[in-house]
Amino acid sequence: MGIADEQLAREALSGSQSAYRELVHRFERPVFNLIARMVRDRALAEDLAQDAFVKAFSRLDTFRPEQGKLSNWLFKIAHNTAIDHLRRSALDTVPLDGADREGSDYRGVLTDRDAPSPYDVALRSDLSVALDSAIGRLRPEYREVVVLRHQEGLAYEEISEITGLPLGTVKTYLHRARREMATHLTGAGWGPESGSEAFAGTGETRAPRLS
Repeated sequence: MGIADEQLAREALSGSQSAYRELVHRFERPVFNLIARMVRDRALAEDLAQDAFVKAFSRLDTFRPEQGKLSNWLFKIAHNTAIDHLRRSALDTVPLDGADREGSDYRGVLTDRDAPSPYDVALRSDLSVALDSAIGRLRPEYREVVVLRHQEGLAYEEISEITGLPLGTVKTYLHRARREMATHLTGAGWGPESGSEAFAGTGETRAPRLS
């Protein structure tokens, strides 16, 4: 078993460069993914992720393990970094061409099959693109809670802690985001009206559930 995050944080505070590198290695992808989903620009997300890590390491002595996980503490700093940028620039919520899709995997919303057919693989790939597009059309605050909930697997309470939103607001945002995504997916041909043809070979005749 590897070294716990909290132990790495203590070692980093003591001046261990290897601990710093390991923390970056563990969290650079999830931090980048969260910010990238919020700002919809890969190069910008890389810069903001670096800013977030600089802020985190400069205030690592303020992290308190008894108050929560290190990952959530880092997500909160990443959240604040992205929100500060969005407030300054008022970015559009429509996804930019070429926005990063690496690291996002929504294929699991379809039932996994042993040895899937080439048709199933293509279908799932198409659905992944459709989901990515649907997420990109959400308001930034909706995108963030969707990523934290469905990509990072965080509990509602953890999302509330990271974003500073009341628990009820987190649930409301997720509900609205799912509804908007379902509308977009239906419009893209993934709804019930697409019938068995759209989900041939998967046993599905409805748009994928996002709950």
